[in-house]
Amino acid sequence: MKIFTTRQKLHEYLAEMRLNGKTTGLVPTMGALHNGHISLLATAKRQTDVVVCSIFVNPTQFNDANDLEKYPRPIESDIEKLKNADCDVLFNPTVDEMYGPNETWHLDIGPLEHLLEGRTRPGHYQGVTQVVAKLFNIIEPDMAFFGQKDYQQVLVISRMVELLKLPVKMVMCPIVRDEGGLAMSSRNVHLSADDRQHALVLSKTLNMVKEQYQHHTLAELKELATAFINSEPGVILDYFEIADGVTLLPAQPDSTKVVALVAARVGNTRLIDNMILG
Repeated sequence: MKIFTTRQKLHEYLAEMRLNGKTTGLVPTMGALHNGHISLLATAKRQTDVVVCSIFVNPTQFNDANDLEKYPRPIESDIEKLKNADCDVLFNPTVDEMYGPNETWHLDIGPLEHLLEGRTRPGHYQGVTQVVAKLFNIIEPDMAFFGQKDYQQVLVISRMVELLKLPVKMVMCPIVRDEGGLAMSSRNVHLSADDRQHALVLSKTLNMVKEQYQHHTLAELKELATAFINSEPGVILDYFEIADGVTLLPAQPDSTKVVALVAARVGNTRLIDNMILG
């Protein structure tokens, strides 16, 4: 596996690969890799010739300095996992390599920016689009692979690709869960043993809502889900929504795709999860 820390060297290497007719797949991450990330790499390996994983904890998408500070950064362990996954290239830049002084960015992505995660974390998706646009410009991938766990993020980046007319194909890959059903997340390392047990209420609720989807109104399902999560000790619900899978506005009878999305604080850790219902 080749490791690059500068934009220039990486760009030159990938330009050479392209001259040799190779396609490039990008898996953008903030590190603290887990089996969810490894599944993205495996999908990228099947669909492209050269797989690039980026590891960069992007400061512009954090609206809480403490959250940024405590974000896990086990780079040696991450490199080992990437090698075992047969990743071709790691891009691991510094903040100074990615950002110049006094940089500004604003992209009008419409209501998507302010719903759900955007309501809870104002400015978050401006930071996300800023860094992903940079990565797309540096790497020029043919395909980019993202996990469904960050469902809203996939929609936001897809909207950015559309607005900026970027020549990259977006691929959303299924959520990877542990044996109990907990969605894999880099933040799971902060969960105590008790927290992990309590966190299972999120996937249990999503499964219950999927099973009952044809038998209740959306309002009834939301009420059932909210009550179920609120009955679990150690879990503070942020939101549970049943949304149109394209706009993330409340689902309507004519929505062609419907997704249930949840965010909650378990112990001191904020978790998100979702499930496509229909």
